[in-house]
Amino acid sequence: MSHPKLTDIAYLRGLLDRHGFAFSKKLGQNFLVNPSVCPRMAEACGAAADTGVLEIGPGVGVLTRELASRAGKVAAIELDRRLLPVLDETLAGQGNVEIIQGDALKLDLRRIIAERFPGMPVSVCANLPYYITSPLIMALLEQRLPVRSITVMVQKEAADRLCAAPGTRACGAVSLAVSYFSEPEILFSVSRGSFLPAPAVDSSVIRLTVKPPRAEEAAANAAADERRLFALIRAGFNQRRKTLVNAAAAGGFDKQRLAEVLAAQDLPVNIRAEALTLEQFIAAANDTNSF
Repeated sequence: MSHPKLTDIAYLRGLLDRHGFAFSKKLGQNFLVNPSVCPRMAEACGAAADTGVLEIGPGVGVLTRELASRAGKVAAIELDRRLLPVLDETLAGQGNVEIIQGDALKLDLRRIIAERFPGMPVSVCANLPYYITSPLIMALLEQRLPVRSITVMVQKEAADRLCAAPGTRACGAVSLAVSYFSEPEILFSVSRGSFLPAPAVDSSVIRLTVKPPRAEEAAANAAADERRLFALIRAGFNQRRKTLVNAAAAGGFDKQRLAEVLAAQDLPVNIRAEALTLEQFIAAANDTNSF
């Protein structure tokens, strides 16, 4: 069960006042006060006695306590030094929790995982500040960290974008990048009233089940050069109203050769980036004579 007081607004305000804490808009601080959300997130991430969980942005520790009650070990990275004494109080007695002060985008996460969770399956679980959502998720995926899944709460619009299917209006470059590295799914919605202070938007909890690295010599649909693949995807979506051929040409790709590659896939030369599947992008980027 979650710490009953941490989701009580009056108690939470008193706790923060006692520690002289004021919310930072710059850091996108909104603390969960809906008692039903964190247990669902902890369950969704697969936390169990033999597993480790890496949390990013524990805040006052509401989700941290739920994770600690299920997982063998929790390592939580907190950027804001002002929250360290608060967490010392709210996580007192939680012997399987370690707080690491620092910026998750700058820390050596691979080393942290290796040192804190030796021999354990690891998942990531976090209530992410909105401003850091896409950079952090892509950093976690692109580093190919040894994690099974990433279960995070993000702004609803970001969730729709991260989990968008090809050919839909919400699909963008980040959608294809996420689906290259993982199997994304939206789990449930969280209303803005679930937070203190309440943000101006609703949220969603998503889970990205990480795919094993593509063995390029064994997998026919693996990208021969991931950098070229993502350069092509970014070029296509940077000018999404243009055809992929024209948008990619503006991004430095050979227009004629790309048109030939599309034709070889029976795709129209005037197709736009949003209409291609991830596999079609990979096939185009994998043509060794392409660009």
